[in-house]
Amino acid sequence: MTGFGRATHNTEQWLAIVEASSINRKQIEVVINLPRILQSLETLIRQLVLPQISRGRIQLSVRLEKPDGMKATAIQVNSAAALALENAFRELSSVIGREVLPKSADFYKQPGIFECDDFDQIDPDSAWQAIQPALERALASMNEMRKSEGDHLKQDFITRIDMLEHFTQTIAELAPIRPQRQREMLEKRLSEIGLSIDSQDERLSKEIALFADRCDVSEELTRLQSHYTKFGEYLHSSEPTGRQLDFLCQELFREFNTIGSKANDSRIAQTVVEAKTEIEKIREQVQNIE
Repeated sequence: MTGFGRATHNTEQWLAIVEASSINRKQIEVVINLPRILQSLETLIRQLVLPQISRGRIQLSVRLEKPDGMKATAIQVNSAAALALENAFRELSSVIGREVLPKSADFYKQPGIFECDDFDQIDPDSAWQAIQPALERALASMNEMRKSEGDHLKQDFITRIDMLEHFTQTIAELAPIRPQRQREMLEKRLSEIGLSIDSQDERLSKEIALFADRCDVSEELTRLQSHYTKFGEYLHSSEPTGRQLDFLCQELFREFNTIGSKANDSRIAQTVVEAKTEIEKIREQVQNIE
């Protein structure tokens, strides 16, 4: 599910600004943008994030600034590093036979040319004191947005499951009369080709009995009802159930597919097509939730 959260937290030394966003993804992926000097905190951040998220691509951006009122340290230029970059461009010009001049962006992007004592000597422990509360609040805000989207999806699922139950009831009403319709069709065909047969003929009864056994879908209907009940339980669970719901969708699809192949009836087949269409709509959304 999608969501966004932003939070800040001040300590005496640092102001931490954390932004957390999520997009739909079947598996869990956490991408963390940290200042280079704070890469050692990535493990702590992941330990805080992973227990809260089981699906989706989570993008985290962490920035540190000096709190308001604190004097910022002047930026220093590393002359040796700057000259080294300049010389590298001269050498490149000589190699390719034309002049290539570095731009200001080249100096900015090259690590080590611009130095700030405060940011080059950040203590990870003191930085974490500012980052952790901001991260927790940003995640809480993001999850609140994700929960709101989940509530809307839940109502949509309930509506579609109700439709599937209606389709199941329709099939349950049509299935028992299918053998009788088959008997009538056989008798009609025999009559059309000039063959008469007693309605009590054992051969006809045996053929109808075999047909009734082949097209019996009572087991599939029972399993469908069981799946609907389980689906409802998962929808009202406080635990992540996205993968379980995804599995149930596969099972629902399989049961309707079996009914369609066994029933050998145009009206049931049409109902099965409509049901499978609804299941596909559910599956598209189920893969996005936790």
